[in-house]
Amino acid sequence: MLGWGGGGFEGAVGAGTGATVGKIFGMKQAMKSGIGTFTVELEGSLTGVRVSAMAAVNALGDVRDPETGKFIAGARRAPDSMELAGTENAMKRGASGGFGRQNTTLAVVATNVKLSKVGAGRLAEMANLGMERTIFPVHTAFDGDLCFALSLGNETADLNALGIAAAEAVAGAILQAVKSAPTLGGVPGLAGPPAKPL
Repeated sequence: MLGWGGGGFEGAVGAGTGATVGKIFGMKQAMKSGIGTFTVELEGSLTGVRVSAMAAVNALGDVRDPETGKFIAGARRAPDSMELAGTENAMKRGASGGFGRQNTTLAVVATNVKLSKVGAGRLAEMANLGMERTIFPVHTAFDGDLCFALSLGNETADLNALGIAAAEAVAGAILQAVKSAPTLGGVPGLAGPPAKPL
């Protein structure tokens, strides 16, 4: 079962304040991103096992929803358009963006399953698949993408099942990072204009 992490710490907050995606044509055609969270609760004999992820998404590439196969945020065709151009195709035609390593997507997954150091490392490796399912392209020379894992509990579960859940959690957190990001600094976000202070 999947569920949103929530808690109010999403969108353009903390490390997500300056986060953007789709920067192959520069900031004038990029979109806003931020912080996202997502939790996967396992079922059946693994009821009670949880894997939660938090991602700060500041990627050169675009974000695609793996369930629908549709891109939801990324490089726009023009500064006044919300139509997405497709970063991978643009790169295959020679676009480079002229960026150094100023982009990175950082994700952390936490589980209530007791893990060894080796097990946590394997969980982080499997969780990284969530980035590969949602960010196109990912792990470019312009990105510093990385996933961490930690264990906070004494539950038990097969590491393979846990890794599958971790990849789902990271993918969900990345989607939530762009869905909850408001328009900020002239960069459009899917959550619309930022809330006005009281």
